[in-house]
Amino acid sequence: MEHVVQETVAQAGAHGGNLIAVALVIAVAALAGLGFLWLRQPPLVGFILAGILLGPTGLGLIENNESVAFLGEMGVVVLLFFIGMELSIRAFVVSLRQALLVVCGQLASAALLAVLIGFFLQATPREMVILSFVIALSSTVVAMKMLDEMGMLRGDAGRIAVGVLIAQDIAVVPMLIFVSSFGGAGFDVTATAVKVIVAVGMMAGLLWYFGRFGKLRIPYAEKVEDKVELLALGALALCFSAAAISGVAGMSPAYGAFLAGICVGNSTLRSRVIPVVEPIQSVLLVIFFLSIGLLIDLGFIWNNLLAVLLTAVGVIAAKTVLNVMLLRWTGSSPQTALVAGLSMAQVGEFSFVLAAAGLSAAALGEDLYRLVIAMTAITLLVSPVWVSVMRRLEVTLSEGLQSYRNALAVAYATELREVDRGRVFLGRGIAGLRARIGAFNHARRERRRRKAEAKAEKDQNQVGETVPASKGGEADPDRGSH
Repeated sequence: MEHVVQETVAQAGAHGGNLIAVALVIAVAALAGLGFLWLRQPPLVGFILAGILLGPTGLGLIENNESVAFLGEMGVVVLLFFIGMELSIRAFVVSLRQALLVVCGQLASAALLAVLIGFFLQATPREMVILSFVIALSSTVVAMKMLDEMGMLRGDAGRIAVGVLIAQDIAVVPMLIFVSSFGGAGFDVTATAVKVIVAVGMMAGLLWYFGRFGKLRIPYAEKVEDKVELLALGALALCFSAAAISGVAGMSPAYGAFLAGICVGNSTLRSRVIPVVEPIQSVLLVIFFLSIGLLIDLGFIWNNLLAVLLTAVGVIAAKTVLNVMLLRWTGSSPQTALVAGLSMAQVGEFSFVLAAAGLSAAALGEDLYRLVIAMTAITLLVSPVWVSVMRRLEVTLSEGLQSYRNALAVAYATELREVDRGRVFLGRGIAGLRARIGAFNHARRERRRRKAEAKAEKDQNQVGETVPASKGGEADPDRGSH
């Protein structure tokens, strides 16, 4: 009996320690989010930095991040479920063709960029393939948050961005299968083709059904529409069940959750379910961003700072330019292409999954895996800067300016004026400094010249005094002889 009591006390102490760690994590995340909100920055940056601070390479308060990573994956699943609920079927169908063309262009461009990066990093062909998949994907979480904060999620830019992101999520299925095949089992073309056809067919079937028959009527909807707990439980049950079935079938769990969200969003309970699920989704997304911070290895970044920064900045710049070009070539207006292209400039959360699959299949080296994690995290951290750029350019382009150069000039007119003033001030300062340096050099040369002249005159005087004395000395002996 005494042994049982001791075990119970020990377990209680262990659980108490875990609760302290959980409470500390939540408190730090909340404070970091509030701090960045006070700085007029998106709180998600604070959540990522909180994960870095508390992670194994930070203060080390969270050593085992498997539970946190699992909750973070749940956050991504619920996010896709929520996006599916808010998706407009008609708008998505309109943008589907353009989305597929843009994704194909992104994959081709990412392959070229991965070969270039891999050449400098001396990567193997398999690592280049995985790196191209990683670069091609964008973050659904961050892109949707950015567009939602701008109020453009339901506009043209949001519609096109959602279409491209969903097409990327579909492409994750063959990517994961392809990367997993590097482990030695071989790449099964037939199985991959079947899974892709099934994934596309299920979405096409849902789009056709809801486009023709309208909303789905849920049995007993009138009896449960005011029961908040039943609505939340039923919606999450459908979300995670569809995600589990999709995962077991070899497809992305987030894709199954997205299809479930489409079903709920086109049902008679849509307006009741959305406000119930949104707070749960927000909490899980906070944990997702925390899990990103936990994965970052600060020691690796510090030891390879130049390579990490060049890779991250190069990927963001290349993806921004390529996204805008692809959207313009496929028919989008300059304003829509710029906002949608900037929203998808970062590397996506599914890149973590692909990198982990490549590492477990021994196709991705440990150093390159850490580089991928660091690059993805940095692009997510830099994304809030893009929000400011997007807001300015969106307002500027809405005034009718069709040139990106003119839009940038108008959007940043204040900064450019300050730069011009600073350049003029700096030019005047440099000119004054040059004048002072010239005057100083002239004065120094004058002093040297005067010193040289004074010295020459002094030497001449000394020579003049010496010559008569020597002549008198020669005449004295003669006088003495007389």
